[in-house]
Amino acid sequence: MIAKLTGRLDSSGAGHAVIDVGGVGYLVEASARTLDALGPVGGDVTIHTEMLVGEDFLRLLGFAKAEERDWFRLLTSVQGVGAKVALAILSALEIGDLQRALASSDSAMIARANGVGPKLAQRIAHELKDKAGALGGIASSNPALSGTSAPLADAVAALTGLGFKPAEASAAVAAASEELGAGASLDALVRLALKKAAK
Repeated sequence: MIAKLTGRLDSSGAGHAVIDVGGVGYLVEASARTLDALGPVGGDVTIHTEMLVGEDFLRLLGFAKAEERDWFRLLTSVQGVGAKVALAILSALEIGDLQRALASSDSAMIARANGVGPKLAQRIAHELKDKAGALGGIASSNPALSGTSAPLADAVAALTGLGFKPAEASAAVAAASEELGAGASLDALVRLALKKAAK
């Protein structure tokens, strides 16, 4: 959605923004990070949206990046994590920190978010550790893949898509990347990483 920001509420935490689209104002719920990223009131904004529809409500959620929206969807797939809790987590943790917390099962880091108790944080860490690899998140926790280029992230995603655990995929792609050197093609990375992961 490309629109104009006309107002902002509760910018200290997860809150709301009013977005004008062709003269119609939409109240959009967003994380604190998205609210900060939207810029000044009156400016043009591009926002990625998600609509929640219930028996007696319609809620529009907005995200500064499509990646944040993807993480919102992943978080809300966990039982007990609703929109409010997911936005609180995305407000408290940068996506990179969330990826590292999941990769290392660091539920204490997840529990920093408002409304997330220790048990819920443990459930999130347990349920999303493997699923997060599909977003390429676990790969960035491997020092060999820090500053991950698109081919490396795509290679990890390819291996996780074939059923390898994120940590295994990440290690295999890192080893393949070291052997092939910078500038290796995606095809070459995947082929060699498959050989290394199968050993």
